[in-house]
Amino acid sequence: MAERFLSFGLATPPAPRAINAGEAIALLKGGQAKEASLLAYGNGRSYGDSCQNQAGAVVDMRTLNRIRAFDAETGVLEADAGVLLSDIIAHAAPYGFFPAVVPGTQFVTLGGAIANDVHGKNHHRRGTFGCHVESFTLLRSDGNTYRCSATDNPRLLAATIGGMGLTGLMLSASIRLMRVPSLDIVEKTTPFRDLGEFFDLAAAADQANEYAVAWIDQLAGGRNSGRGLLFTGNHAEHGSHAASRAGGNLSVPFQPPFNVLNRPFLTAFNAAYRWKKGQATAPRQTGYHGFFFPLDGVRDWNRLYGPRGLFQHQSVVPEEAAHSVVPELLAAARRAGQGSFLTVLKRFGSIRSPALLSFPRPGYTLTLDFPNKGAATLALLGELDRITVAAGGAVNPYKDARMGAAILAASFADWPRLEVLRDPAFMSDFWARTAGSIDLRRRGVEAAE
Repeated sequence: MAERFLSFGLATPPAPRAINAGEAIALLKGGQAKEASLLAYGNGRSYGDSCQNQAGAVVDMRTLNRIRAFDAETGVLEADAGVLLSDIIAHAAPYGFFPAVVPGTQFVTLGGAIANDVHGKNHHRRGTFGCHVESFTLLRSDGNTYRCSATDNPRLLAATIGGMGLTGLMLSASIRLMRVPSLDIVEKTTPFRDLGEFFDLAAAADQANEYAVAWIDQLAGGRNSGRGLLFTGNHAEHGSHAASRAGGNLSVPFQPPFNVLNRPFLTAFNAAYRWKKGQATAPRQTGYHGFFFPLDGVRDWNRLYGPRGLFQHQSVVPEEAAHSVVPELLAAARRAGQGSFLTVLKRFGSIRSPALLSFPRPGYTLTLDFPNKGAATLALLGELDRITVAAGGAVNPYKDARMGAAILAASFADWPRLEVLRDPAFMSDFWARTAGSIDLRRRGVEAAE
């Protein structure tokens, strides 16, 4: 049982106890949930411990998996919180709709996407997932169910979107989907020699395309430092309106006893990837799976990191600082001798999320994946934190398994407002480690009320 409730990165221990959604609903409605005893758990694709609760139990939400209603004229879909994004795509595709925002995997629940206010390759056009939430129902430990929208319980709406499951148990939600001419994507690949060339391309790429994201050859140094590939995409005018089968035929059938993604492998992989992708620079039409969810095509790919798992570090820094800070972050990883399997750089736009604790903000975001090598990796992550917050940036909490309270406070000035609205029966290992160690009165939480 415990193995099913790991975070996907495996850098954190499994939740010690899990209960089903029905049991949790009965406890909450009966006013029997104890303080800090519960935390909703979706499909376990988190890289950190925001979905773990060592002091209590996680609530398996995957049995709440009905799509309740869909308006084929407006694109508004209502579903249980445990419905997977892949099921929403499959349901809406024949009608010409697609989620306005998708993360890097379709195997996340609706509730998880809202709770983490996930973003995608089109933040510059659509903002975060939370920007497209019409309403949701939230069950709290006072036994009451609250409808939350822009007009009903708006403070709970803001705290729950991006609130990492701390405000109560989300039962269902309504979201607005985006009308698209097809699910297929017309993709274009543009190689760039260094980060300066990327920054020259980025703003124009965002203006001209629905989707834009860059891959960086993180291990390349010297005159090759910062080289990579810019991928842009738009929905094809003529293409498929049918969702393809979720997942892929490839899998990692067992976990090797060591990290397979070592530096020699990554050096060879990066060279081969850059050569192969960089050859095809003409626009080409491709299925949505390969463009949005490439890692979904290899089941259990995270096993390649070995039994100690991985740490992911995602930062965002203001646009004016990015030209110096992004190279500094990449250089810090190279100096530490740590290789990132997947290094992603993209530009966030100015569309504001309704969430109190939304990670995206105007600027550039860099994502790095590191095998867990213990103290050496933790020291590097601490250095990346320092560089980020010194530049006025933020570290992504829902991809974190080790940041301290100071980094949370520096990244999210409004964290006390979430603490005020947190349901006392809900807690996560992330929140206990960060906000739980801060003197709330000293930080002015009373003013936040």
